Formats: sequence, C-alpha cells, structure tokens
Amino acid sequence: MNPIVECVPNFSEGRRAEIVDEIVSAMTQGVPGVKLLDREMDADHNRSVITLAGEPAIIEEAAFRGIATAARLIDLEQHRGQHPRIGATDVVPIVPVSAVTMDACVAMAQRLGERVGRELEIPVYLYERAATRPARQNLADIRKGEYEGLKQEIETNPDRAPDFGPARLGSAGATVIGARPYLIAFNVNLQTSDVHVAKEIARVIREKGGGLKSVKANGFMLRAKNIAQVSMNLTDFNVTGILVAFLAVRAEAEKRGVQVLESELVGLVPLEALTQLAAQALHLPTLSPSQVVETKLASE
Repeated sequence: MNPIVECVPNFSEGRRAEIVDEIVSAMTQGVPGVKLLDREMDADHNRSVITLAGEPAIIEEAAFRGIATAARLIDLEQHRGQHPRIGATDVVPIVPVSAVTMDACVAMAQRLGERVGRELEIPVYLYERAATRPARQNLADIRKGEYEGLKQEIETNPDRAPDFGPARLGSAGATVIGARPYLIAFNVNLQTSDVHVAKEIARVIREKGGGLKSVKANGFMLRAKNIAQVSMNLTDFNVTGILVAFLAVRAEAEKRGVQVLESELVGLVPLEALTQLAAQALHLPTLSPSQVVETKLASE
C-alpha cells in the first residue's frame, strides 16, 4: 500500500473565487498524483478550506506551491473576516491516512516549514504534534491577537519569534504548519441574530472553559444569513463525537430560548466518525464501518 497523507490548507480568502481557483490550480496542476478531495469557501469567515491527498513528497510540493501563490495574491492588510487568521495561508495541517506514521508527518511539516521560511521569507510556526514547545501546540495560542497583533509583537517579543523564516511580517503574514490526527470542523447555526448567545454557548462547551474534552469552540455572526453560529473543531472524535457536540450546543441554546436552525460540516469527515454518530443516535453499539455496503465493496 502506498503511503498517503491528507493536507488541509486554510487560506484567508473566501469571497473571490478566481483567487481560490488560482491557488487550487497551483497545488494540483503540474504536480502529478495530487488528489483534490474537497474545496470549501465561506464569505462571512472570508476563508477557504482545501483538502488534498496523495503521497507525502507530492503533497509537500503541492502545499508549498499553494503557500507561494497565496502569498502573491492575498494581502492581509486588506483582509477582513469573522475567522481568526495570521496569514494568507493561515494553517497547513498534515494528517496521516495510510502507511504513514505521525512522526513522518512531523518531519514533513518541519521540511515544509523550513522551505517556506527560507524561500518565501514567510514566518512559520510549527503546531500540534510538530510544535517545538508546549505553548505552540494549540493553534489558538499562536494566533492570539491575529495578524494585527502578531505584526506588533513578532519583532520585539522573543516568545513570538517564528520557528522558521524572518521575525517580521509582510502582507502575506505568517503561516502555521503542523501534523495532527483527523479533525472535524463542525458548526451549528442558531435561529438568532444575537452573536452573544453563540459566544456564551461556545465558552460553556469548549474544553478550555471546562466543557467537552477535545472540543474547541467560538461564536460568530454570519452576516449574509443574519444568524449566529457556534463554530467547533472536534480534535478527537473518539473523545467527543459529532452527536455529543451537537446535543450540547442544542441544550445550551434551548436554555437561552434559542432553537438550532441547522448544522454543517466544513471539509471532509472520516467514515468512522459518521458510523459512531449513527451508533450513538440509534443505540447500536456494535455498528462498524464494515457494515456499510460501499465500504464492504471497496475492500473486496
């Protein structure tokens, strides 16, 4: 079996499709073997999430080309959106899929980070399993103050010196690169235009606030729809899965007299996570992916 990794770069552009087209083209054209699995754009967050898969060396090259193209096309001085960000290419997580160890993904993140810092002169921070210090494991800690705050501190605060590249920000900002297991980006939209409700719920349910383990959450306003959203990252769905997170948000919303309008997934999700969700909802503890027809056919 060939080694396969997933790479999910997040770019700070969700409104101009032509810009995202050019970034995606840079990553997929001229790099044989890259598979484009998914592409998501969000105008309110002003952010795109692209999911690629392939052999490690191929994906490493594709990610570099995407970062270089985004640096040329996206100006953080002009960028505004709901989602926190510090760079044109904000974060590049690398995920082992098959026949690849997490250590190999860490080494891949280090090589990519060094190259981006050296050739593109973009500051790079390593995070999650690739972090060089405990304070940099959490993406939110690295992004504290966003682009504007980092621009003020990167040259003067030793704690904010990058792992690679110059200790100064240009219009492309900085990039965070790392290795991690699967992460599920899961959002719940509320039937209210009061963003404070979403922020309150996020504070209650996230692990940092004493809530659900392996859950990061924040509240945002989706101005295009005039609704509030609880945006979550489930960093280990075996600890807290989709259904548990959804029910927690719904319960907290109902306490505040607010109904859930809908939920959404950003990017892709492992089949195991959906099987787990069905097993929990239907009280089928023995349900497994091997009972899915398409999975069975693919294994034959």
